[in-house]
Amino acid sequence: MRTAVALLASLALLLSPAPAPAEGPQATYVLRVPAPLGDSAQRLLGLGYDVLEQRDGADLFVVGDPRTAQKLRSDGYQSTVETAMPPSQREPRSLGDATYYGGYRTITAHLAHLDEVARAHPGLATVVDYGDSWRKTQGSGGYDLKAVCITRKSPGDCALTPTAPKPRLFVMGQLHAREITTGDMAWRFIDDLVASDLTAMLADLEVWVVPIANPDGVEIVESGGDSPVLQRKNANGTCTSGSRGVDLNRNAGSHWGEVGSSTNKCSETYRGTRADSEVEVQALESLWRKLYRDTRAPGDTAAASADTTGAVISMHSYGDYVLFPWGWSTQKTGNDAALRKIANDMAALSGFTAGQPGEVLYNASGATDDWVYDDLGVPSFVWEIGAGSGRCGGFLPPFSCQKDVHWPKVRPMLVSAMNAAKRPY
Repeated sequence: MRTAVALLASLALLLSPAPAPAEGPQATYVLRVPAPLGDSAQRLLGLGYDVLEQRDGADLFVVGDPRTAQKLRSDGYQSTVETAMPPSQREPRSLGDATYYGGYRTITAHLAHLDEVARAHPGLATVVDYGDSWRKTQGSGGYDLKAVCITRKSPGDCALTPTAPKPRLFVMGQLHAREITTGDMAWRFIDDLVASDLTAMLADLEVWVVPIANPDGVEIVESGGDSPVLQRKNANGTCTSGSRGVDLNRNAGSHWGEVGSSTNKCSETYRGTRADSEVEVQALESLWRKLYRDTRAPGDTAAASADTTGAVISMHSYGDYVLFPWGWSTQKTGNDAALRKIANDMAALSGFTAGQPGEVLYNASGATDDWVYDDLGVPSFVWEIGAGSGRCGGFLPPFSCQKDVHWPKVRPMLVSAMNAAKRPY
């Protein structure tokens, strides 16, 4: 916790007249902003602030620099300093490093890990290249988009067809690049599936894992080395007053362009020029259509059929939530009772709070979990892993927190999801 003196100093800084643009990096603040559920919360998002997936009663939390509190005040919102993070020094790491910030794995280490697991366990693991990141499509570096399918292999397993014989659980991390806990959870899950009691569950289930869904963004994060850069979006675009890129969790074509997204290219919730404009989102949607049958008729209230199989988990941080569709509205889906039960079962194992985003946080449109349910009828969930404060809270917990705090909570939730994927409705 910050000392009272430091807190007052930061508050004085935030309430003082806006300073002239400074040379070099500046501190990043998390501001507590009163914004109750409903119009106040939705207006805050609509103004383009970097609103976190965290709520405490009537308060939301906004990431910003020393000018953000003044802008909030001009927009009619009060704020107080919750935490302050030192500026990223952008101290370049060595290109050959496999880790950064105390042990978090780099993009190249994650991709190598998938290949290593497949080589060591050929009867269980298959690596699938499902597309290219934006930078790679531009010929300016970038990465392959890769998933691993893990199951006790039989004929027809891991095939890119929705008629494959086994139900499928899909788990992905770091769609938002700065949420580094989620990539580590994916790494641990992959290792656990091939070398623990979970392997026995793979006789009648496929598990697909995308450890890094936004590799260009993660490359920016890890470029800071021991002072990671808080990049949320991908790398497509330019911005003179914020971070470049498109928010991949506002770009999916389910109620795209509605609440909780921004048209401002510098906003952290910038939704892109059109629905599904980003190659990372296009690749995910194409992969999901190859993995799952469409069991749901069009329309916001239609229910998926009782014979639907599978589930999709998108891991995010932070806030300790299990969220499910719809996110664009508090309207209930046609499968609300089943989705709510699965979410409550998972949340009970971790001490998380379950609900629709608009029930516990705020509404936001263009999210991938809404798209999965909307387009295919497959149950889809967002996990917000980690508390908002404390040593292991926030975006950048020490690496030791992953093994000691987060993994003991996430693993039982993953087992619950594996069971639910077989017959969710």
